[in-house]
Amino acid sequence: MTKPATALLAAAALLLAGCGANPPEAEGVLEPTGQTASSAAGETKDQALYDRLPDKVKKAGKLVSVNNGSFPPYEIAGSDGRSLTGAAADMADALGRLLGVTIEHVTVDGLPSSLTGIASGRYDFAIGPIGDFPDRQKANDFIDWVKEYVVFAVPKGNPHGIRSVADTCGLKISVMAGGSAEAVIKGQSATCVKEGKPKITVQSYKDQPTSVLAVSSGRADAFFSSQAPLTYFVDQAGGKLELAGKGQPNGFDDLYQGAVVAKDSPLRDVLKDAFQKLMDDGTYDKIMDKWKTSDNKLDKAGINLAKS
Repeated sequence: MTKPATALLAAAALLLAGCGANPPEAEGVLEPTGQTASSAAGETKDQALYDRLPDKVKKAGKLVSVNNGSFPPYEIAGSDGRSLTGAAADMADALGRLLGVTIEHVTVDGLPSSLTGIASGRYDFAIGPIGDFPDRQKANDFIDWVKEYVVFAVPKGNPHGIRSVADTCGLKISVMAGGSAEAVIKGQSATCVKEGKPKITVQSYKDQPTSVLAVSSGRADAFFSSQAPLTYFVDQAGGKLELAGKGQPNGFDDLYQGAVVAKDSPLRDVLKDAFQKLMDDGTYDKIMDKWKTSDNKLDKAGINLAKS
């Protein structure tokens, strides 16, 4: 096995361990990443924002954010189920300092568990970023803080010349099972057949590490997924992979992702204004640049930006 392949396998194994080691709920709630819990309420506290927090939050001195495990480079869950790193973890630290409360993290199994827990009040919010779609807005409000794109991770040199989703007829494409990318690539396969071209062999996997390893091992020609995590995996691949199809819609309209709160939650507007302050003072840029997600920046935080 080549050194890049070994490195990629090691990285994927770590991510899989992070997901697999997490119980249905890791109740030993995490301290904010990179600081002690007590330092979250630091000297950068914005008193006006703090005053707008619900009384129960001020009394508890904390917000509980739920996540679904590893979604690099935003959320990277540790194998102990009690640690979290990534851009979202850093953003949570900054929000906590600004709001004058700690932000604790709980890992649960799957997005439905996260959304159900938020709706029931078990968790205050999910910092995400989680995909903002009109059907999800019926029961949730989104505070969008990134814009996402769907692209391909391909072998170095892009041997099949993939420039957009239209170039995938006859290829083997890996996707995350049940995701929007899977639906788009299956629709493209049907289009290929209608045009008299070979169908796409769609390989659906339950997690991102397995999907990208299908490409590095030659079982798939490309992995079709969100640009931010694919950028992370390409970086971890030691020069074996690259991105393709950037700057194209690839079957999608504008894609926004953000933090999630219960519908009409009093936290919604407070979090929006807090995100905006981090954008205005440069903290947001520093975090996004650090995690190589500069292409995913928004100029302004927004509420439910996805439109039907």
